[in-house]
Amino acid sequence: MDNENRIKTGYPHIDKPWLQFYDETAIQEQDPKTNLTEYLKMKNKDRKNLIASSYYGKKTSYDELFNNKIDLADASDDEERKNSILSPKLDVVFQILFGEVGSEDITKDLLNTILDEQINEIDLNQNIVLRRRTLEDKMGVVDVLAKINNNEYCNIEMQIVDHKNSKKRTLYYWAKKYTQGIQKGNDYKDLKRTICVLIADFEVEDLEELGFHSKWKIIDENERKKVLTDDFEIHIIELPKIRERKANGKDKKLLEWLSFLENPESKEVTGYMEKNENMKQARERLNTLSADEEMRILAELREKAILDERSLKEGYYNDGIKVGIEQTNKENAKKMKEEGINIETIIKITNLTKEEIEKL
Repeated sequence: MDNENRIKTGYPHIDKPWLQFYDETAIQEQDPKTNLTEYLKMKNKDRKNLIASSYYGKKTSYDELFNNKIDLADASDDEERKNSILSPKLDVVFQILFGEVGSEDITKDLLNTILDEQINEIDLNQNIVLRRRTLEDKMGVVDVLAKINNNEYCNIEMQIVDHKNSKKRTLYYWAKKYTQGIQKGNDYKDLKRTICVLIADFEVEDLEELGFHSKWKIIDENERKKVLTDDFEIHIIELPKIRERKANGKDKKLLEWLSFLENPESKEVTGYMEKNENMKQARERLNTLSADEEMRILAELREKAILDERSLKEGYYNDGIKVGIEQTNKENAKKMKEEGINIETIIKITNLTKEEIEKL
């Protein structure tokens, strides 16, 4: 029975009214044995320069669509993305999770474990609330600034990208924050103890032989007994060094918090939350952030910016290697040419062309 003469049930999934717009050949065609992305590639391989989509004025050709590896394979991917938990390691998420007013208990608990001292009071009022800014605004500094015990400052930075300048960057942040604590005309005694904490998602250069958590003070180099001042303190935490490490010993609680940053959904972290009410609260706040559409957009924009930065750095690195190899080959070719080595041999060794060698 064809579609026109079929008894109507009133249920679209049974009646399939859309079939009236297709001929019999299209109706009988078998589903492709591939995913949607591969099928679209196959059907549009000769249409690369044509527009595949137009979204709010942004036009994307088929070539751009497929070369950027935009995943269209399954609509459920979008739903999975919406239901996923944002990474607390992403700096914008970290800043809101630990830096917003209302996060005092969880931030205090985290700092207690890092600084290994009792924090009785904490004030987060000096942090910029990113969620109140428009998405077009520049993000600026996304660190967490905490005023602790009423007269000391602690700056916490979460870094994902290795800029190869982490130590000087952290020292600069310390100096900037330390000097902000005194106004023109005030006495130097008004300067307050200032602490900087760097949590890095990479191993910091020249610290390979140290543990995952290093603490830095100004100490006499000869006797190594006397600290110059307690005003200066820097903590560097390297997350790659905690992976595959069990949370036990004197660093147990800190390792539990760092495991939360690494993967808040892991079985181990779920166990830690049963004994740590503050970590449980942090997970609940993270769930709330993850369900906020504007927050998800902000996080995705930040992730894209980080990926673009990494790609750019990798491109510069690879270009630098290529230029370096070419320069070395030219220098070696010039030396071999001066030594009277025949040009065919030079070509084989350096991969330069005859024309390039003759110009040297």
